[in-house]
Amino acid sequence: MSLFDIAAVLIVLAALFGWLNHRYLRLEPSVGLMLIALASSAALILLDRLVPGLGVTAAVRGFVGSIDFNEALMHGMLGFLLFAGSLHADLDFFAQRKWTIASLATVGLLASAALVGVMSRGVFALIDLPAGWLACFVFGALISPTDPIAVMGTLKHLHAPPSLEAKIAGESLFNDGVAVVVFTGLVAMLPAAGAVQAGHVEGGLRAGDLALFFLREAGGGAALGLVAGYLAYRLMLSIDDYKVEVMITLALVMGAYGLSQALHVSGPIAVVCAGLLIGNRGRAFAMSDEVADYLEKFWELIDEILNAVLFLLIGVEVLVVAFHGPSVLAGLFCIVVVLLARLLSVSAAISVLSLRRRFSRGVVRILTWGGLRGGISVALVLSLPPIPEKPLLITCTYIVVLFSIVVQGLSIRRVLRRLLAEAD
Repeated sequence: MSLFDIAAVLIVLAALFGWLNHRYLRLEPSVGLMLIALASSAALILLDRLVPGLGVTAAVRGFVGSIDFNEALMHGMLGFLLFAGSLHADLDFFAQRKWTIASLATVGLLASAALVGVMSRGVFALIDLPAGWLACFVFGALISPTDPIAVMGTLKHLHAPPSLEAKIAGESLFNDGVAVVVFTGLVAMLPAAGAVQAGHVEGGLRAGDLALFFLREAGGGAALGLVAGYLAYRLMLSIDDYKVEVMITLALVMGAYGLSQALHVSGPIAVVCAGLLIGNRGRAFAMSDEVADYLEKFWELIDEILNAVLFLLIGVEVLVVAFHGPSVLAGLFCIVVVLLARLLSVSAAISVLSLRRRFSRGVVRILTWGGLRGGISVALVLSLPPIPEKPLLITCTYIVVLFSIVVQGLSIRRVLRRLLAEAD
């Protein structure tokens, strides 16, 4: 199928499932879309078993298999989604909570990745599934970034404290980029064959070079984003035409993300920094009210469409994931592992920060349960090289993401309402 055909099918399905959710289920859009996609996938599998030889599931599997999920998200949708999110972020509000956000997005994420790596190694050994230490830490890096798309709408609906919204939004915007950098560095250490020897892999990244790699990717991405954002800001400052200014922001995202790949710096961090600059300084000095209104509506629409397609893809990917008993059992254990690692890492970060500032009651539990996993984790695990542990990690990642979106996503409103009531 051509790229246009694939896009056409996905948009048609996203629109249809979105209508069904809005008309009947009335769930958070991300949760509702994925549930309908999962139910549709399950129905196809059941139909194929009831009517042998029909071949519907095989045809759909062929279609789903033709979609490169990692390419579609990491080199397509992610830049637009992160820019849309950062465009609406209040930089001054973030700056007041910079240490909390920075701690959760960096130290908290690294701690979570390390804890998941250690505990998942124990889980795999318990079930007698072979998995090396490095592969387990790779799993920790790819499953640790949070994707609180669904919970942000709930927070606004419940009139949650702005400080809580800032913590969750700020962490999610930056920990995606940090996680991708850490994941990329660890994957570069994975041997094509054999074991890691003398602290490095032939043709790979030396263990001692990880810090330099991280600095180059993250620092270079931030610098690129600020420079590109400033150039776009100067162009927007010189005119007052919403059509051209919206086009400039579109060019900013695509140009900065594409250039980041060529320069080998972090594209996610670049577009977040560019979005924060345009959404704050650009909105204050370079946009009329008309331009700001058009720009906000344009990026809100882009965000909604891409999120719909993303969660639809997560739902239908179940057709191409190979599930088998021991791996499924490991995935169920990993749900507990990931939640526990999130709880411990958030608790440690908040405990240290609380020595200097006061936090509302229940913030650790809200950040733990509200830290949903999503498409980035699925895209990262699918991008792994053909290592022996890849099928196991795909199954575990998919089970954790499904639990996160369905169980946490469906219960988050009730949990937040209770915790926010306790905080009062």
